[in-house]
Amino acid sequence: MAPPRFPLDHLIPSWFDRRVKSPTRLSRRAFFFTSAALAGVSGRVLAATRPARRISANDKIQLGVIGVAGRGGENLRGVRGEAIVALCDVDADRLAGAAKGLPQAAQYADFRKLLDRSDLDAVVVSTPDHTHAVIAIAALQSGRHVYCEKPLTHTISEARRLAAVARRSGKITQTGNQIHSGTNYRRVVELIQSDAIGVVTEVHHWVDGSYDRRPRPQPDPVPPQLNWDLWLGPVKFRDYSDQYAPFNWRRWWHFGGGTLADFCCHHIDLGVWALQLGLPHRVEAECPSPDPECAAPWLVAHYDFPGRHVDSWGKSGPRVLPPVRMTWYHGGRRPLPFDTGRLPKWGAGTLFVGSKGMLLADYDKYRLLPETDFAGFQPPTPWIEPSPGQHEEWLRAIRGGPANLCPFSYGTQLTEIGHLGNVAHRAGCPIDWDAKRGVARNCSRAETFIQHDYRRGWTLG
Repeated sequence: MAPPRFPLDHLIPSWFDRRVKSPTRLSRRAFFFTSAALAGVSGRVLAATRPARRISANDKIQLGVIGVAGRGGENLRGVRGEAIVALCDVDADRLAGAAKGLPQAAQYADFRKLLDRSDLDAVVVSTPDHTHAVIAIAALQSGRHVYCEKPLTHTISEARRLAAVARRSGKITQTGNQIHSGTNYRRVVELIQSDAIGVVTEVHHWVDGSYDRRPRPQPDPVPPQLNWDLWLGPVKFRDYSDQYAPFNWRRWWHFGGGTLADFCCHHIDLGVWALQLGLPHRVEAECPSPDPECAAPWLVAHYDFPGRHVDSWGKSGPRVLPPVRMTWYHGGRRPLPFDTGRLPKWGAGTLFVGSKGMLLADYDKYRLLPETDFAGFQPPTPWIEPSPGQHEEWLRAIRGGPANLCPFSYGTQLTEIGHLGNVAHRAGCPIDWDAKRGVARNCSRAETFIQHDYRRGWTLG
């Protein structure tokens, strides 16, 4: 299956070039210097002028892995068959643990020193959300292919800049959205695009998990193995607390976006992919009053997408598709049909509502409803090719194989949609979203939550 075209491809470069023209936007060379504590770090961008190595089908890809524990450990295992030449982590103990099985790999605390190497073909980024953009953009500008965990960025402005840089780089990028490579999502996309449940105008996505709210914690002593300044990266300085690192940073706006940012790319992926959605024109959030420190413990976000013309619909030709309302739920909220008993017991998942029925899905299975209406139903012959796996898709494309299906042009779209729900929550008003200009037309308060705001010395390349 040919890779899809993504609506952000034509929007992002012009939008970001117009919007980000502030005195704090430093040159790429200046980007490689940060706070005074890091003044000794080299600002050289040696690899940026290094011609890309031609990689044959039998060559090992020379990789650097940035972030080696948690998701980083899973990603490291996913690329273990390649030549891992460098590892990077701001936690010395985690770095040492990962290096035990890779004695040939050089070790770094600072990702910029890793990027100074001249022997890297590609980089895997598995750090917390607030450092994704600066690392991924620096890696792309240094001439490397990049795999980065979801959500790809901490803010919408970062997402648009990352998409622009990725597009211009010509490098192979992949979003760490592992479920996209699963078999079940592909079968669901085929069912929706074969009109199995008719014309779809509603799609719902939900997860039950959430993060509770807490007051900003008191400072704790920084663990001796942790370089806290490097862990903070571009965000404004904040004293260390064990409630931030190594895991619970997602709760805090300063570093993450709560449950919505954590899971949206996995779940809304199915709705966006199957229905070939672009960006919403309106977003509204039902939620508690916004908290200045923590993400919402529960949230219902409504996204309205306009009608659209698609080049192809499943195995057929062009189609004009109607508007769609997508709704996101977390923290115990779910679509109404669950409350009325119209749906079976189900965990986190997705519900498509069509003119001829409903489709209920999760990562691994689906059901067509009402089941009596679909007795004897025969699904269409599969047409979306099986995936070799999210990591292998990326590696295969680097070697000149088939295009991967979850590049940054798509991952930044999912990221922006998720962030818009949080923006509507934090701004306290519905968002009339001008996707071309990247502006909330009706709510000036939203701008604070759309733009990134870095501490002195840090900028996007």
